[in-house]
Amino acid sequence: MAEKRHEELGLSNEKVLEMYETMLLARKIDERMWLLNRSGKIPFVISCQGQEAAQIGAAFALDKEKDYVLPYYRDMGVVLTFGMTAQELMLSGFAKAEDPNSGGRQMPGHFGQKKNNIVTGSSPVTTQVPHAVGIALAGKMEKKDLVTFVTFGEGSSNQGDFHEGANFAGVHKLPVIFMCENNKYAISVPIEKQLACENVSDRAIGYGMPGYTVDGNDPLEVYKAVKEAADRGRRGEGPTLIETVSYRLTPHSSDDDDRSYRSPDEVAKAKTNDPIITFGAYLKETGVMDDALEKEINDRVMKQVNEATDYAENAPYADPESAMKFVYAEEK
Repeated sequence: MAEKRHEELGLSNEKVLEMYETMLLARKIDERMWLLNRSGKIPFVISCQGQEAAQIGAAFALDKEKDYVLPYYRDMGVVLTFGMTAQELMLSGFAKAEDPNSGGRQMPGHFGQKKNNIVTGSSPVTTQVPHAVGIALAGKMEKKDLVTFVTFGEGSSNQGDFHEGANFAGVHKLPVIFMCENNKYAISVPIEKQLACENVSDRAIGYGMPGYTVDGNDPLEVYKAVKEAADRGRRGEGPTLIETVSYRLTPHSSDDDDRSYRSPDEVAKAKTNDPIITFGAYLKETGVMDDALEKEINDRVMKQVNEATDYAENAPYADPESAMKFVYAEEK
């Protein structure tokens, strides 16, 4: 039997099975959204496929009661872990009135839910980074035991918002975890044409914080790095930059044709290291999961996805009269 790495991290068999099920749920919701998009039922998909291990490994290392997450548009795994449901994500995909993120006003991927400490994002990429730094500063000023966790792609690490946020967090030793989900492509631009340094994490030294590059296909490795960063932040030792290296298994979005900038062979090769498959294999090798349990988990996930799809498809759209709600002040 293979070595149980999760036990060394203090994770029970039940906890890693929960991680696997959440990864699978994110994947199956995403796959269903592509089918719905291609059949003309939902307008847009921006995918998490290939990045679930990084998202869920990280989110499981945080305290859902105290910590704040500022996800970027691919972070379905993060928001599911923090309490958003398959039904809520589908309501967002269909742009229905009950969508908790925006009441059907925003594109999918603009996650925000106050009750679950999920801070809403904006369409310009990387604006969530200075927001995370601001929340960490407020928490420090109010002497609260919290860390903020913010994610972005490697393309976003070239934006001014990242550098300004990282610099401010470093100077003021704020409890921020910056996690760059490096999926190798900023839309069509490959990583080697984006950075002159070898790793995104090499940039950490310029801001006085530690930087780590980890295997984004291994949820346990990501869990360990984020747990250590969270502990560090809580001790008042400041921010951490973590780079998780994985691969985007889909086009950039449902409006993109990735065949123009990467070969089918490259994508096929990446799929041999699909984190859903490799983590499932690890759980089987360690005796945590067998074929029967795998089928049970898959059936449970598919039931959720089917029910969520049916509910969201039949849910009402927002009334046209509500279009300006939350835009202008309303007279009492």
